[in-house]
Amino acid sequence: MTAHEKPWRRIIDLVPHLVLILGVLVFAFPIYMTLIGSTWDAATIARGNLPLTPGGEAAANYAAAWSEGRGERVTGTPVRIMMVNSLIMALSIAVGKIAISILSAYAVAFFRFPGRMLFFWIIFVTLMLPVEVRIIPTYKVVADLGLIDTYAGLTIPLIASATATLLFRQFFLTIPDELVEAAKIDGAGPVRFFFDVLLPLSRTNIAALFVILFIYGWNQYLWPLLVTSSREMQTMVIGITQMIGTGESATDWNIIMATTVLALLPPVAVVVAMQRWFVKGLVDSEK
Repeated sequence: MTAHEKPWRRIIDLVPHLVLILGVLVFAFPIYMTLIGSTWDAATIARGNLPLTPGGEAAANYAAAWSEGRGERVTGTPVRIMMVNSLIMALSIAVGKIAISILSAYAVAFFRFPGRMLFFWIIFVTLMLPVEVRIIPTYKVVADLGLIDTYAGLTIPLIASATATLLFRQFFLTIPDELVEAAKIDGAGPVRFFFDVLLPLSRTNIAALFVILFIYGWNQYLWPLLVTSSREMQTMVIGITQMIGTGESATDWNIIMATTVLALLPPVAVVVAMQRWFVKGLVDSEK
């Protein structure tokens, strides 16, 4: 490389970094403004001249959102109630999907029984059906079982996951036959092989799926909107939506922004706590 080519090479190398920085700014600026808005009063936000620096109402806004969920104009559900509901829903969906999917994939990958592939393809076909197609019959079943406004009604219909089953099956197919035969020689039965061999090998996959499925459950909107009718069962996403009034004059944006910031904390905590396992589960090819 000649001397006059080096500056151009440096400029070309900077382009991806500049694009990345620009993307971060585009996505992070609304979150920053939400954080700033949660520290000012409703009048300042309503005037449309929200500063870019924090205000002095943070303690009052977060206390009102956490304990009361109400402002000067709109009354909502306290965050402490909605956060418990969302945590129960997200954790139940994530753990339930992983447990059912890994057992289903284990049966399909390692056992030989009539109709094995038929059952797998039936599971796989459900990937082609969006939630909206199945939501009316699912709601009918939940209503007939008396599960409206219950945690069971919130979580059970969303627990089965064809995607996770497919991912676990594809991973199990990569396990060498020699490992299976060695486990049989050591006297390991199906249950012991599953717990002592497959689960340790699957820990990175489980961690990656847990992060994805937790966020999936936390951000659910349509199903909780249909299956809950009382404030005691509202989730964070539903509560934030219902706090927004019909017009600017009927909306306490400071309380809504404080609630939104609090709603971000559990998913961010899960991603930060499991970041290493999450990335390893997505990119590690050596199991």
